[in-house]
Amino acid sequence: MKTAKIFNRLGICVMITLLFACNTQNKAEPTSTLYHNGDIITMNGDQPSYVEAVVEEAGEIIFAGALDEAKTKFKNSKTKDLNGKTMLPGFIDSHSHFSIALGLVNQVNLTSPPMGNIRNFNDILDALLDFKNKNNIAEGEWVIGWGYDPNQLEEKKDITKVELDSILSEHKVMLVHISNHGAVLNSKALEWAGITAETEQPAGGIIARMEGSKEPAGMIFETAWLPVKSNKPTATEEEMMKNIEKVVELYAANGYTHAQDGASFTKEALFLKKAASQGKLKIDVAALMIFAEIDQWMDHPEISFDGKYTDGLKIQGVKIIQDGSPQGKTSYMSKEYLTGGPAGETNWFGEPTLTREQFTQLFQKTWNAGLQPFTHVNGDAAIDDLIYALESVGATADQDRRTVTIHTQFQRPDQIEKFVQYGISPSYFTNHCFYWGDEHLANQGQERGGFISPMKSAVNAGLVVSNHSDYNVNPLDPFFILWTSMTRVTRGGVKLDQNEVLTAYEGLQSLTVGGAYQMFEENRKGMIKEGLLADFVILDKNPLKVNTDAIKNINVMETIKEGVTVYKKD
Repeated sequence: MKTAKIFNRLGICVMITLLFACNTQNKAEPTSTLYHNGDIITMNGDQPSYVEAVVEEAGEIIFAGALDEAKTKFKNSKTKDLNGKTMLPGFIDSHSHFSIALGLVNQVNLTSPPMGNIRNFNDILDALLDFKNKNNIAEGEWVIGWGYDPNQLEEKKDITKVELDSILSEHKVMLVHISNHGAVLNSKALEWAGITAETEQPAGGIIARMEGSKEPAGMIFETAWLPVKSNKPTATEEEMMKNIEKVVELYAANGYTHAQDGASFTKEALFLKKAASQGKLKIDVAALMIFAEIDQWMDHPEISFDGKYTDGLKIQGVKIIQDGSPQGKTSYMSKEYLTGGPAGETNWFGEPTLTREQFTQLFQKTWNAGLQPFTHVNGDAAIDDLIYALESVGATADQDRRTVTIHTQFQRPDQIEKFVQYGISPSYFTNHCFYWGDEHLANQGQERGGFISPMKSAVNAGLVVSNHSDYNVNPLDPFFILWTSMTRVTRGGVKLDQNEVLTAYEGLQSLTVGGAYQMFEENRKGMIKEGLLADFVILDKNPLKVNTDAIKNINVMETIKEGVTVYKKD
C-alpha cells in the first residue's frame, strides 16, 4: 500500500510539472512581430505594391501579404499597429561621408541658408571668433569650419587669408569647402601645409594666388587639397567613440538603416572596425577605401573585401576621384566654363585628378584585383575617362561588376548608352538642382546646366540608379532628396529640364532598391519581401499619396533595423 501511494504521489507530481511546463510555454514571449493597419509599400517591382501585413522574426521578414493569412499562420505573434502610418523598407544611403560626420562636433558650422546662417564674410569671421572663444582654443591651435560655400555669400567670391588673419593671426584656420574638395587656409595654416609663393601648382589641383603676385591667397582645391586633408587634425579616437552613437542616431532619425563612408582613409576604416567590434554600429555601414592610400590598404591584414558584414561593417570597394565639384568649378568638362575658373582662369575646362593614362592604370589595378569601383565623376570629360578605362579592361554588363559612378552630374545622353553597355550603375545627386542649379546654368549654359542629373533618361534606359545627399555636403533628409528628384527647381525658382523629373515611386526606388543593388545586396535589403532583412522606416504620411510640395514635410516616426527599433520620434 505504501508503495502504491508513493507512485500515486509521484504521478501527481509529474502531471503538475508537465502542466506547469505547458502553461509556461504558452505564456512564453512571442518571437515574431506582425505589422499591420497602415500603408505598407513593398518597393518590390516597377509599380507601387502594398501588403496588408508583414511578419518579422529574428530580424528577417518571414511573411508579407494578407492580414487574415498572417493572423492564421502566426497566431502567437505580437502585433504592431501602424495606426494608419506608412511603412517602407529602410532607406539606403548610397553616398555620404560617415567618418567626416564624426568630427563635425569639433568644427564651426559655416553653411548658408537653408542649411545654416552664414551670408557674408562678417558672418564667417563672427562664427570663427565665437567658436574659438567658447572652446578656449589657444594660440597656435586649429579653428576649423565646415560647409563653407562662396557661391552663397553676398560677396560672391572666396574669402582670403587676409580676412582670416585679421581676427585669428596666431591660430591655424581652415574653412573646408562645402564640396569637401578644397578649403581656405589662413597664413598660419598655409605655413603648416608648406604652401608658399614658390609652391608649384600640382597637376589636377588649384592654389589661388593674391592678385598680382604668387603669394597663396588661401584657397586650395583637389590635388593641392588632398595631402592637407589627409594630414589635417581630426577628433581623437575617444571623441569619435563618443560621437559615433550620435552619428548613427542621426542617420536612423532620417530613416536610414544603411550608411556609407564614401571615402575612407585607412585609419578611418580601422577605427570603424574597432567601433563595430564594440557594438557601436546599430545600422549597416559600408566603407569605400580611398584610392590615394591604395598602397596602405591593398594588402593590409585588417582590410578585407570579402563582401561580408562584421558587426555591422563591410568594406565594399574602392573610391577613385577623377575630378572635382561643379559648384567649385573643378569638374572636368569637355566644353569650357562660361564664367572662367575658380581662380580666374580663362579657357577653363576644369582638370582631371589624374591623367587618362594614370587613371586607366589605377582602374586596371583595382579591377584586376576584383575590387568594385566607385568613381567620382561629375563632368562629362571625367565620365569619358571612366568609359575609356572600362573599355581597356573589356568590361561588359554581363560580367555584373557593377561599377558605380558617384554624382554623375554632367552626363551626356550618349554616355547613358555606354552605361548600359558596360553595366555602370549611376548614383545621382539631384539636390544640386536646388542648391547650385542657378550656378550651373551660369557656368555651363541652359543645355548642359539644365540636363544635370538626368535620372529619368537613365531609368528609361533600364539602368538601376540611386540618389544621395553626399552628407555633410547636404543634409541627410531623404524627403528633400525625393522632392528635388521630382521637381528639379533651383533656389531662384528656375525649372531645370523637366523631362528628367521622376515620379514619387521612382524617387523612392532610388533611395531603397537602387542603393541595395549597388551594394550587391538586393537579395538582402531594399524591399519588403520574404527572406530579406526586417529593415523598416515608418512615416507619418505616404509619399505616394501627398502632393509634391508636402513631401518635404514628411516625418520619420520610427526606424527599425533587423526587427529592433533604432530610432523613435518623441
